[in-house]
Amino acid sequence: MIKKGFIILLAGMLALLTLVGCGSDMAATSDPASSSTLAQTHTETISIADVIGEESTTNAPASAPSSAAAALAETAANEPATDSVVDAAGAVLIALNGDTIAVEGDGVAIEGATATITAAGTYSLSGTLADGQIIIDTTDEDAVQIVLNGVDIRSSTSAPLAFINAAQGVIILADNSANYIEDASAYTFLDAAEEEPNAAIFSNDDLTITGNGSLTVAANYNDAISSDDSVTIASGHITVTAVDDGIRGKDFLTIHGGTITVEAGGDGLKSDNEDDVELGYIAIEGGTITVTAGGDAIQAQTDVMVTGGEFTLVSGGGSAAQIGEDGSAKGVKGVASVLIDGGTFTIDAADDAIHSNGNITINGGVFVLSTGDDGIHADATVTVNGGDIDVVQSYEGIESAVIMLNDGNISVIASDDGINVAGGVDGSGAMPGPGRGRGGPGAAQGSETFTYTGDYYLFINGGTIVVDAAGDGLDANGAIEMTGGVVVVNGPTESMNGALDYDGTFNISGGYLVAVGSAGMAQAPGAASTQNSVLLNLNGMLPGGTLVNIQNEAGESLLTFAPSKEFQSIAFSSPELATGDYTLNYGGSADGTSVDGLYTDGTYSAGTEYTGFTISSVTTILGGGGFR
Repeated sequence: MIKKGFIILLAGMLALLTLVGCGSDMAATSDPASSSTLAQTHTETISIADVIGEESTTNAPASAPSSAAAALAETAANEPATDSVVDAAGAVLIALNGDTIAVEGDGVAIEGATATITAAGTYSLSGTLADGQIIIDTTDEDAVQIVLNGVDIRSSTSAPLAFINAAQGVIILADNSANYIEDASAYTFLDAAEEEPNAAIFSNDDLTITGNGSLTVAANYNDAISSDDSVTIASGHITVTAVDDGIRGKDFLTIHGGTITVEAGGDGLKSDNEDDVELGYIAIEGGTITVTAGGDAIQAQTDVMVTGGEFTLVSGGGSAAQIGEDGSAKGVKGVASVLIDGGTFTIDAADDAIHSNGNITINGGVFVLSTGDDGIHADATVTVNGGDIDVVQSYEGIESAVIMLNDGNISVIASDDGINVAGGVDGSGAMPGPGRGRGGPGAAQGSETFTYTGDYYLFINGGTIVVDAAGDGLDANGAIEMTGGVVVVNGPTESMNGALDYDGTFNISGGYLVAVGSAGMAQAPGAASTQNSVLLNLNGMLPGGTLVNIQNEAGESLLTFAPSKEFQSIAFSSPELATGDYTLNYGGSADGTSVDGLYTDGTYSAGTEYTGFTISSVTTILGGGGFR
């Protein structure tokens, strides 16, 4: 590798020198329009959809990634069973009267403003308790159901509602009821050794919340809702504010539905069992979930599994905020894995929007991601099998040691690399600037002949991938394999980066690729490919929005594209790029359908011919640039 200082020196020299063309018709002048002629008018564009449809049939990975639905089925047995049927006639009525409590029925002991429930059954609470506590402490084997039917319960010393001991705790929000719980800012613990209870709604055992009423929890000491076993939310309108974590289920947190709003100084939704690899997960099947968190919006010690829901997540103050080196302010974080089958996600994160120390698999969903670091980051693998992913702001768009893009619509805007294959643990919030990140310069342009045997891979087997990067567009500290899909890269304008940058090999056997950017470090797919490619390095920059067009001998357009910013190199590959003669044109106009600057049909006309060239080998390189 050539050191960056030497690269910068070469870039400066190139700015002073005229790039010399290597193709037979390449003009040796700094003016891209020099020695050009009017291009053939009204040329038909070959349909990209038809081309890709013919070529991308061998794209499935050898072993399909897991789905969130399959993972949820495996964990279903962990969830406590409850039908949550309220026996209104048999319920014990507990009336809260300011500073006193009245009971109609058995199983409740009253001492001042504290009610202790000592037997399994159903208990219906209503009224206001200005400074008191509801404690559940029973050794019965059946569940304790607490119906909140319009309560306002506060405590100046501890947790207003505490399940100290119960086979299972169930909170039922009565229809059309509004319920409020607020705890103290400093606690006198019932169990000083364990410092418990330690949340506004606390449980030592499995806790389920259901019903169609509303619940508002204000946690002034620590967490809002916390269980040392599990928390399951079936339904309800739940709003919590917390000094620390919003809703915590140590063993697991499961959400089936409901409307959940969390504002937390720590993590929003959390599961943190570090002792059992089968626990410590978050499973979400639906609901409308809004989280604003100082830490991670959703954080699981093992897995995050999502099959549906509507998510609005803000972490760490959002993408414009800075976090400390030891801080974590991610949108969705599963330490072992993140599995997403569907849902709608709007994430604004100071740290990675979606993160795992292990693996991330996205099978579907709609994502709008703004982040101060990576849009999607996994230390091991990122697999995308579907979905609409729009990374609207990031340092790097997608990063992992292995990235497999099988399907879906992916759009990335990055201040450094768009898609980056690199090893090592993520440096949260570390943004050293374009071209100076975790990646590095690649090998010479499209000239490798060896076989890569390392661990870092970018596999592109399908889908539509659009990248706008200030650093490298596709950056692999290893190898790239492309068998299908459509890839459009608007790469860097600085010569120290390239639209394509790989250290190992880039083998393309199918799909449609156009990558534009600066010429100083431009690369094309390599000579071991089975699909032809061409790298055209121009004699000078063309402004963004300028149409470029490649036609075959029959006058058919294989490429009509308007890059979004200035460019000096064009790397192009298509199944239709066969052996033969071609013409590169620029300027002019095009009709038809344009998506992300790429025209998929219609006609091109009135352009200026830049050069002719011949495809006679798998990789054809024309023009200067590419110095390392």
